[in-house]
Amino acid sequence: MNKGRLKLRMKILLGVAAPLLIVPNVSYANEDYYAGKTVTLVATTAPGGTGDLRVRGVAPFLKKHLPGHPTVVIEYMSGGGGRKGANHLYNNVRPDGLTIGAASGGVVGLAIMGETGVKYDPDKFIYLGTAHHINHAVIYTRADLGLDSLEKLRAKPGLRIGGQEIGHVSYTGGRLLAYFLDMKEPKFIVGYSSREVDIALMNKELDARANSPTSALRRNPEWLEKGIMNWHAIMAAPKDKKFPRLEHLPEIETFAKNDQEKRLLKLWRNMRGVGSPYILPPGTPKEIVQTLKTAMNKIFNDPEFAPYYEKITAEEVSPLSADELTQLIHEIPRDAETLALLKQFAGTGTLPRR
Repeated sequence: MNKGRLKLRMKILLGVAAPLLIVPNVSYANEDYYAGKTVTLVATTAPGGTGDLRVRGVAPFLKKHLPGHPTVVIEYMSGGGGRKGANHLYNNVRPDGLTIGAASGGVVGLAIMGETGVKYDPDKFIYLGTAHHINHAVIYTRADLGLDSLEKLRAKPGLRIGGQEIGHVSYTGGRLLAYFLDMKEPKFIVGYSSREVDIALMNKELDARANSPTSALRRNPEWLEKGIMNWHAIMAAPKDKKFPRLEHLPEIETFAKNDQEKRLLKLWRNMRGVGSPYILPPGTPKEIVQTLKTAMNKIFNDPEFAPYYEKITAEEVSPLSADELTQLIHEIPRDAETLALLKQFAGTGTLPRR
């Protein structure tokens, strides 16, 4: 290809790409900006799961509270634990306020942990808040095993704890709980879907599971009501928030032996406390950021929101404002020693020695 033709092609490509990079010179403070437009929520999860239900619980209220009442649609972009959607939002989306990330909390944690495939800086995203930041984890065993006390739980070697995949939040949470409870040589068995873990428990292929208490009791309320499972301890996120039906369980930090272990739990809690954040790409104009923050605050304070959201998700609304969420992310411990310790729990090796 000669230089003249190469130069011409470059001009054509630049001419096509340039409009994608330049934000229109419009007044974002104008209340008519959203009128007649479509807002796309990029959900970093697959349809049908808990993450999807959380987005569906918010979407109609975003339409209600944004000036101009735009159409709101959900685009699913699952993959890499949220990395695919977050990478897209950070690198490819025009910062015009018409595309909003409906992210999983793992998006922040993956970046802070330095995982591969992360092509974004979580500190440069603009956070609008989250409707849900309570993310407890509870560990339970089949009642027929007879492990109705912590002493019996600790004395039983080789308990089979089920999970979805290595690095999944329930897998890592299970390893943390087993560690702090000094369980004896637990075995972590993965490769199940969430519902398959339940089935495997009931079929006695597994002995235990760590899971969100909300998810566990939404699917299987009889496990608590009829004593089908023994419930042992809870890892609360945030620490001072009790789960109403399991208030009697010890909180896992009561078993921490030193400051390092407490920092480890703070790292985990803060990353889980991110919830399901709504995010904008860097460079979004301040006027549109403020419009969206105002709309999100109106959603959280709408008396119709909590009943609707809880009906859709079976979760209690526990919102964080944009500023509260940004502060929580800022306070996540990031020292190399604590990050390295958490990586051990997310991996396949034996649990660290205490």
